[in-house]
Amino acid sequence: MDTTKLSSKGQVVLPSSIRTARNWRTGARFAVEDTPEGVLLRPLKSFPPTRVDEVFGSAGYRGRSLSLAQMDAAVAAEAKKRRRR
Repeated sequence: MDTTKLSSKGQVVLPSSIRTARNWRTGARFAVEDTPEGVLLRPLKSFPPTRVDEVFGSAGYRGRSLSLAQMDAAVAAEAKKRRRR
């Protein structure tokens, strides 16, 4: 069993063996829960749960192909329109 201690800033260093086994890198985020047995750290997912239709945007688009310049112009026009609201 590994041990650690609480710093004056309230920080706890997790032993390297645990970080390596869990593949936790610098900057990993955790939910912290107070339980009757102690404190539970639950790693947060990198991305919130989503549905396919939320992430594939125009995957079902059937129109003619657009150039990058045309796509950039369409994005700029939509941004301009939304700023006017």
